[in-house]
Amino acid sequence: MNITCNGKLIDLRTPKIMGILNLTPNSFFDGGQHNSIDAALAQTEKMITEGATFIDVGGASSKPGVEEIPTDEELKRVLPVIEKISQTFPDIFISIDTYRSEVAHQAVAAGAKLVNDISAGNMDTAMLKTVGKLGVPYIAMHMQGTPQTMQNNPSYEDILVAVRSFFSEKIKAAHAAGINDVIIDPGFGFGKTIAHNFALLKNIHSLKIDGVPLLVGVSRKSMIYKTLGTDASHALNGTTALNAVALQQGAHILRVHDVKEAQETVQLITTLDASYPINP
Repeated sequence: MNITCNGKLIDLRTPKIMGILNLTPNSFFDGGQHNSIDAALAQTEKMITEGATFIDVGGASSKPGVEEIPTDEELKRVLPVIEKISQTFPDIFISIDTYRSEVAHQAVAAGAKLVNDISAGNMDTAMLKTVGKLGVPYIAMHMQGTPQTMQNNPSYEDILVAVRSFFSEKIKAAHAAGINDVIIDPGFGFGKTIAHNFALLKNIHSLKIDGVPLLVGVSRKSMIYKTLGTDASHALNGTTALNAVALQQGAHILRVHDVKEAQETVQLITTLDASYPINP
């Protein structure tokens, strides 16, 4: 279970951490905190020190009901930061979080090594072909609808069947477009009720497809804080609990705001998995 990124083989048998770097003023948790290059670099250095393998850079919020921004604005936010991170931390693997093929293309030229697409190509028909030409790993996420519509009464006959079927088709399409390394993300909170989210997490092992890594991103999301009757700023403990469940269900990458806590969770769960039998 591995991917090739920037000519290097990344072994995902030990789960890895993807740190979230939001360059938006309106993200649901940390919007506006890392918008300057200096702030973005400081946060990147912190996440790398705490154990992140990937840094996921996003310039367009995808929270429910958010207004779509122009492509030029997204590029203006992400390109200078990606260039600076790439120069300052040349060994880190930068992911560009975008559903636009033009942003993906320019971000990879600036130093990004993966493309993370919340729409799995559904919002830009040129995305799969573009990523295939770029020769980088591709994270395909499941989402019902768009960020503007996804939480308008989402419904499924069977959430697990729907998501697995979606990925079966998307993986085939990605390979046909020349993408060698595909990573799948069930899309917690994207076109799903709280019940849908927990049903997915409880049965996430059933989404595993041979040779395809699984990314889980539940960090500080509403499935946690609404269940606990709190808010995103108080959802770290809940995030850690659900990350532990995801790891035990077979997740290969955790996408998080809080890298240190996620890395400690990986260390504890991998130690637990290796703890028996104990040789005297």
